[in-house]
Amino acid sequence: MISVAKVQPGNAWQYYLRGVAIGDGRRPARKPLKAAQKEVGLPPGVWMGRGLPALGLTAGSVVTERQAELLYGEGRHPDADRIERERLDDGADAETARLATVLGQPFEEIEKRKQIPLLALDLVFRPQASLIVLWALGDDHTRRVIERAHERAIATVLRWLEDEVAEVRWSSGRKRAKAPGLVVARWRHFDNRDALPLLHDHCLLVNRALRPDGAWSALDTRRLYQHVVAAGTLYTLAMTTEVCEELGLATVSREVTPGLRPVMEIAGVDSELIEWSATRRQRIEDALEGITDRYVAEHGRLPGERARHALGWWAAQDTRPEKKTARPLHQLRAWWRASAVRRFGQKLVDGLLQRCRAAGAAIRVRVRPLVDTVLAAIDVAAVVYTVRGAFARRHVLAEARRHLAETLRGRACPPGLDDYIADQALARHTRQLTVPQEGRRTPAPDQITHTADFHRPARWWIAGTGKPPRASTQYERAQVASFALQNAIRTARAAPAASRDEAHAATASATEHTDDHDQAAATPHAVDHPDRDAALTPAQRAAAHHTHQQAAMPEQLEGRMTDPATWLRTPENLSRLAVFTREADARRRAIADRQQPEQTANADRPTDQQQHHTPRPDQDRGAARDR
Repeated sequence: MISVAKVQPGNAWQYYLRGVAIGDGRRPARKPLKAAQKEVGLPPGVWMGRGLPALGLTAGSVVTERQAELLYGEGRHPDADRIERERLDDGADAETARLATVLGQPFEEIEKRKQIPLLALDLVFRPQASLIVLWALGDDHTRRVIERAHERAIATVLRWLEDEVAEVRWSSGRKRAKAPGLVVARWRHFDNRDALPLLHDHCLLVNRALRPDGAWSALDTRRLYQHVVAAGTLYTLAMTTEVCEELGLATVSREVTPGLRPVMEIAGVDSELIEWSATRRQRIEDALEGITDRYVAEHGRLPGERARHALGWWAAQDTRPEKKTARPLHQLRAWWRASAVRRFGQKLVDGLLQRCRAAGAAIRVRVRPLVDTVLAAIDVAAVVYTVRGAFARRHVLAEARRHLAETLRGRACPPGLDDYIADQALARHTRQLTVPQEGRRTPAPDQITHTADFHRPARWWIAGTGKPPRASTQYERAQVASFALQNAIRTARAAPAASRDEAHAATASATEHTDDHDQAAATPHAVDHPDRDAALTPAQRAAAHHTHQQAAMPEQLEGRMTDPATWLRTPENLSRLAVFTREADARRRAIADRQQPEQTANADRPTDQQQHHTPRPDQDRGAARDR
């Protein structure tokens, strides 16, 4: 995942140089950065990005303290001292020589307008909890594989941001152009503030890039913020895939918060080990209860999904520990191993990688590395529409990457398959809301808003064990909508051609392109079922889908039952859901047919004989949902 923080003037750059650059420790003011990093055993920061040559830097070179101070603290060229001396030798005055080293608009000009300059964005990359456990307790080879995959995934995300997202703007945003490259300084961390394993990297992305005329200007940081979720799904997919392919592992879904999206973790890593490495979670949950109670007392209602995220961030800040003394990695790994052995036993810790490989081998035997691109497009469109209503391409792309992670379970996929699924979902199952206006600039593809016409399931209530009932989340309702549409696709595939048009009238927008699946072999990503000879019955197709999904779950492995979140995918439940959908559609059509004659008769009555009744709350409820 990726989190973002702002770096602004003041002591922000000092915080990063005195704390973040040495593993969130405390560096004395007069101790050199290089000496402090060597003392705690941390690798030095390195430069990344395609924008480095414009500053005279090279990728992989070490970030010096003076370079970081000039670039992040003053917004000047990292080699400003040399440039300023040359200007002074040429006869320029001190102010002119200093301004020659400033990148873009000087900070003092921005502050005169009573605005706060944005120096950089701090992108923090960290893998899933199970990968962190495997990195902390595995052997040296496993550690190197995970670290290498972590670094490559970060590089992949930065390349994607440079290719697809990064733009430079000027003239108060009226002019903009594609940024030729980014400038990033990366620092590695090994643990959290509790000294427990937490592999993560801080990447400080400079808020400056070159314009086409050769001048420096600010990045469109709002655009970067909008694409953080899509970038995070790309990082998770790339890193998990490389580790699983290299070590022969596979992934399973783990429900962290009931009703929210599951996290794809490494199969075979016990939940007890994950909880051992995530000590802050319980403290955050305890603090969140009190914060939620105060929210309810103040607003008179339970917080919504967006408010829950904000309250969770608040609880995390309130429970954040103080800085600790950084330690070398070999000392930390020895302490982590001793702590895990003392708590869980030598056998469980020593056999961690073997169990993960055994679980991964069992999953890889039963789950084929195939993706049904038609059903994937349906699933992505239905989930995004149910959760958001109106959405952009970045939301669909992020969901396509989640779909690939959940379907492939750690197997590699062809490059560009995520973009292909996103494009198919937008082209086949959505409609455009943004209307280009004459005389204005044509909006970019990722600035166009879309929506869909799928049926959105109504909210239901879920009883909790020892807790009050809760309303179904948007993601749970999105799953039901997706399953119903996928069943309609399967039924249409298996039905004869003559009766295919009569099946599932309510899902016509989803099924109108199912015939294209037969030509999937001609598409650049024909990776699903190329050897299918005969159409299966709906029950057989549901059973095959259920087997494909359940094979990636830890069913009966290590004595554990299947994740309850997958029980809805059984063939019986899928068949019942299809029956309910057909019955609901039939009832809607019957109600609509009865209302038409009544409306015609009322229209023929004299005006003085017509009676106007106040409609009941339940009247026409079924028909209203179809509008």
